[in-house]
Amino acid sequence: MKKIIIVESPAKAKTIKQILKGEYDVISSKGHVRDLPEKEFGVDIKNDFEPEFKIIDGKEKVVQELSTKTKGKEVFLASDMDREGEAIAWHLADILGILDKKNRIVFSEITPQAIQKAVKSPRYIDMRKVQAQLARRILDRIVGYKISPLLWKMLKANLSAGRVQSAALKIICEREIQRHRFIPKKFWKVQGYVGSLKFYLTHIDQKRVQMQDVTKEIAQDIEKNVKKLKVKQVKKREVRKKPPLPFITSTLQQEAANKLGFSVNKTMQIAQQLYEGIDTPSGHKAFITYMRTDSTRISDYAKQMAREYILSNYGDKYLGTQSSPQKKGQNIQDAHEAIRPVEISLTPDEAEKELSKDHAKLYKLIWERFVASQMSEAIYEETTIIFECEKYMFEAKIEHRIFDGFEILFKKEKEQQFETLPSEVTVTKWQIEEDETKPPSRYSEATMVRALEARGIGRPSTYATIISTLIERKYVIKRSQELVPTVMGFVVNHYMEKRFPQIIDLEFTARMEEALDQVEQGQKDYRKLLKEFYEQFSKYLDDAQKQWLSIDIPTNLKCDCAEEYRLKVGRYGLYLSCPKCSKTNSVVLDSPAVLDDKMYFQIEKQDSPQMTCPSCGGELQQMDGKFGRYLKCKNCGRNYTGFARGKCPKCSSAVEKKISKNKKVFFKCTNQNCDFISWLEPSDEKCPECSQNLYYKKTRSKEVLYCQNCKKSFSIKK
Repeated sequence: MKKIIIVESPAKAKTIKQILKGEYDVISSKGHVRDLPEKEFGVDIKNDFEPEFKIIDGKEKVVQELSTKTKGKEVFLASDMDREGEAIAWHLADILGILDKKNRIVFSEITPQAIQKAVKSPRYIDMRKVQAQLARRILDRIVGYKISPLLWKMLKANLSAGRVQSAALKIICEREIQRHRFIPKKFWKVQGYVGSLKFYLTHIDQKRVQMQDVTKEIAQDIEKNVKKLKVKQVKKREVRKKPPLPFITSTLQQEAANKLGFSVNKTMQIAQQLYEGIDTPSGHKAFITYMRTDSTRISDYAKQMAREYILSNYGDKYLGTQSSPQKKGQNIQDAHEAIRPVEISLTPDEAEKELSKDHAKLYKLIWERFVASQMSEAIYEETTIIFECEKYMFEAKIEHRIFDGFEILFKKEKEQQFETLPSEVTVTKWQIEEDETKPPSRYSEATMVRALEARGIGRPSTYATIISTLIERKYVIKRSQELVPTVMGFVVNHYMEKRFPQIIDLEFTARMEEALDQVEQGQKDYRKLLKEFYEQFSKYLDDAQKQWLSIDIPTNLKCDCAEEYRLKVGRYGLYLSCPKCSKTNSVVLDSPAVLDDKMYFQIEKQDSPQMTCPSCGGELQQMDGKFGRYLKCKNCGRNYTGFARGKCPKCSSAVEKKISKNKKVFFKCTNQNCDFISWLEPSDEKCPECSQNLYYKKTRSKEVLYCQNCKKSFSIKK
């Protein structure tokens, strides 16, 4: 009789089945099978927050198959090793009637030795982990289901409020306000050259000077009068650069964003596939260890594997110390290892033959980081040269690498060579530029992850979801790599600050994460935690349900009568109203905006289509409706989804953007006598080879111009 192993992912099941070679029957639950009901609250607050779980719609067949296949057999539950994975195992055990048995197995890597070790030492389901996950799920359900309807009622849009999501939105909005209030200060950058050696102004009259304090007069005096410099001092010191720590979830997300340009969501999707296993030319296999972790700990087996590889390929001088430093912090769970390759012998060059381009890139990042973490330090000789001329002092620094250590894995820019200087040198040229101080940068996905981690908001497994939810809800838009809050985002944040200040308080959110950790550690009862939270939350909720939050905010957008519009909320949601002539107008909810503490909306004007109605020639106006933005003719009232960037290739009329029944975009000529229709958007560009019209076409990485006749692509001219 075969034993059964249940995992949550079909890819993971396939990998384990191949490893165990028929010893066990490995089946997948295909994710969660039971949850709080989708269309009901599902939590009995009066009955000590008792949750009501139901089989997820569409999963009835999966549950039936699991029940049939496991009946009378020994079952092992092998879902992921985090809180969510433990909760999945508990739900399955409860449904299958095997709760009180040692049937839970965990592993941080899908390898023969890890799987075999796990099945030999099953344990009971960790109810403390389950309760921590239940508490999180119920907390989020309370916030989402109680606040979201209030937002729907007021703003007439498909909005949501979330405990962690709202705190993250506040961080982004606060940064935008800081940028809005920022007053730049002009200064002069003073730097010069002696040959190829660059130096900077550091002191005036023996006092250190900051660059932003350098005035135009000082800069001009230096450029005019400082021609020769005396070499006052040359200092040398040894600098040791420590190898990086192996990746945890947050640092992997940040590095993949910075070096590969991956979104946080994309990074986690690829990492999940590398962990669970991928079909390759040499078979189905896993490549990395578990990717949701906040610990930099490395197992003894992994350390030994790394040492052997480094000794064999680089020699003993490249070998790091036995005990690698570990990241310390009060919120670190240390439940499992850092992210590393399953087999270090599978180098990035070898993996590239088996993986897609993006998978290979992320694997290379993880492999190099892990190997580097176990290597020796890089050693530099740092030379500091101090120059002086009357009251001014200047400084130049040169780093010369003595030993590359872990940096042998990475490409290094060509170093500047230091040559011995005479006691007096002539300035080759001055590079003096006017500049101004810059406002704090907007958050990118990478820096947002860092901010959430630093504040203790969310956990490694939630960062990607938090950011993607804000973007999907159009509370923020992603412009280049920046996260920019929208009108809707600011209004929702404003509402939460007025009605539920506790929910978006960053310290409160961080303390709640700590409380959930205490539940997992057995230091706090999860029902008591829920009760304490709801006692405070219900007071805010009662007030919010009784009082309508009116909005009347001045904006920078001007009416035809030259008066500034005010942003208001009415029975149909947000709109613009002129206090002078009472004219109303729609507001683009996903346009970037700033709402500062003086209650003033600085809304970026959107490029409105410079097009008249194809039917009557009337003026088109942008509107927001139930199904998104559209164009409405002020004269005949006809609505349009939008227009193509190019004219009709057949008759040169305007081409309307339309949506099919299957929600797919297509393009159709507005001229009733023309039969032009296309899945591709026409442009006004001509093919350089056949002179036919080109069309816009999206590839995986960018948008190009495509010729349907020649079947060739061309870059879009900017």
